[in-house]
Amino acid sequence: MGCRQTKETPCVTEITEFDPLTDNGVTTIPSVDPRLPLNARQVFKLKQSWKGIKRKIAETGVEMFVRLFKSNADLMAIFDKVTNIESEDELRQNEYLEQHATLVMTTLDEAITKIDDYDHVKNHLNRTGATHQRFDVFRSENFRKIREPFIEAVKITLGDRYTDYMANVYEITIDFILKALEDGFLDNNNPVEQKIIVTDHSTEQPEVTKIEHCRVNDVTNKEQAKT
Repeated sequence: MGCRQTKETPCVTEITEFDPLTDNGVTTIPSVDPRLPLNARQVFKLKQSWKGIKRKIAETGVEMFVRLFKSNADLMAIFDKVTNIESEDELRQNEYLEQHATLVMTTLDEAITKIDDYDHVKNHLNRTGATHQRFDVFRSENFRKIREPFIEAVKITLGDRYTDYMANVYEITIDFILKALEDGFLDNNNPVEQKIIVTDHSTEQPEVTKIEHCRVNDVTNKEQAKT
């Protein structure tokens, strides 16, 4: 449907979607929760950009973990099935790492696709952070170590679409996500699932306690099966 335009009354079209790419004086910008460290324009751009990551979520996740282990080799001791892998090519082809990386990226996907629902995202990340209390060797600072590997992996996947503007948006976003994960981990009021401890006796080195990744529901289901 069109409208008739006169000199006195300019034609006005209804704005049904916020388009942050235009700067035409529109004042009906969707509001965001003030607790969120992103504005409406940044939220919109983030969601649009993330679609490119989601199409390659496994590859991006593996790239993130490969870079994490390159800069923090000690963290490989936490993951039982990748500890003895020496080459980067082997890491990239490891099925367990791909599965774990995809699971981590799925958590990030839930947070980013629903980023404008502050309470849902914060609770989701707090609960996820709290599940890591089960792992005897995990420390809160480990969350922060994923920051740069995440940024680099996203940059590689997006290529030319990773502009200076988007770099800033992703940095703000991952800082928010990691802080929420860390808060959940450090919150003693969160229920702690069964501790998972696997001790490696395969070498003459001092014992290294390792964790085998599993979902919270896996532990819960095993406990229910015993009753």
